[in-house]
Amino acid sequence: MGHTGGVTRDLVLLGSTGSIGTQALDVVARNRDAFRVVGLAAGGERPQLLAAQALEHGAEVVAVHKASAAQDVLLAFYAEAKQRGYDAGAYRVPKILAGPDAAAELAGWPCDVVLNGMTGSIGLRPTLAALDAGRRLALANKESLIVGGPLVKARAAADQIVPVDSEHSALAQCLRGGRHAEVRRLVLTASGGPFRGRRRDELADVTPQQALAHPTWDMGPVITVNSATLVNKGLEVLEAHLLFDIPLERIDAVVHPQSVVHSMVEFVDGSTLAQASPPDMRLPIALALGWPERVADAAPGMDWTHAHEWRFEPLDEDAFPAVALAREVGRTGGVAPAVYNAANEECVGAFLDGRIPFLGIVDTVARVVAQAGVRPGLGNSLTLADVLEAETWARARARELTGVTTGEPA
Repeated sequence: MGHTGGVTRDLVLLGSTGSIGTQALDVVARNRDAFRVVGLAAGGERPQLLAAQALEHGAEVVAVHKASAAQDVLLAFYAEAKQRGYDAGAYRVPKILAGPDAAAELAGWPCDVVLNGMTGSIGLRPTLAALDAGRRLALANKESLIVGGPLVKARAAADQIVPVDSEHSALAQCLRGGRHAEVRRLVLTASGGPFRGRRRDELADVTPQQALAHPTWDMGPVITVNSATLVNKGLEVLEAHLLFDIPLERIDAVVHPQSVVHSMVEFVDGSTLAQASPPDMRLPIALALGWPERVADAAPGMDWTHAHEWRFEPLDEDAFPAVALAREVGRTGGVAPAVYNAANEECVGAFLDGRIPFLGIVDTVARVVAQAGVRPGLGNSLTLADVLEAETWARARARELTGVTTGEPA
């Protein structure tokens, strides 16, 4: 199995019970000489899974966002140990951190790499905490970079952030093929989601069940809906701009239904380098954990003994305006990306709850973004307080526009 320069790296995994977290633990389980888990964080909704992960990997500390879940995790841990036949007391009970700040506290825990696999802008504080603690940050939580923008970049040392998204992992790999000054364009690929090829009028009546049926990837509900609207690709354009210091106008997105070429870099001489592999998130996860070394056999490679057909198509920005809107908020800067992201998270919830139609997601986000532009107090000076205030306002406004006036965010 793979190795990381002969050194075992200590890992903290945030979002361990989600799609990214469970696949990361699969990479760890097959490469125990290369990686050791010291900490796990999750929301707390799946205490049995979190307890099983902690016991399996010998984590010394576990963090849960829901304070009320701390006891559930502890009881699940004892039950799991008993089920596995451990003698009473013949195992180490992990330290349990609980509450809204638990993940950020864990992100500063002594380790080599923090994988932030949380979903949503709730990952911003842990991202900042990991950077401040000097940890290498394997970043799957793109929202924290996007909403934090310059705030995150100001805290990060060179090469401290390694992307986990398959597209940005592909770009990072391709960028090894030339100097920054030689780069002409970045080209992100998109599967097109479940509604690829449909006109705008054909999207009016699609259901949450249809939107959640992604043709290629198995992801959580928010990311899956974001892939259906192409909001996810808009966020990825912003992420590429921030990660690689390439202007937005030199970052393209194209539809590639086969999801085999994960992204490309075009250089000034006309050469394009592409990274290709079967769609398996364990490859970019393993690369981020072991960066800059590769982890052998992280995922199956391409079978070049069979015929392949790859197709590339332009985005239909009339049917899917989310990428153009993301470019707009990227050019505006300041808190605009935070407003875009927060409003979208609320609108996805409203769509999944049946309160707004599919097209209402991006249309409502655009309304919130437009209103934020003229709202006093949401300026371009960026502090953490600014970001949180802008997000709070954007969520409240999106809830009003989607028929919710009280209560917690959808």
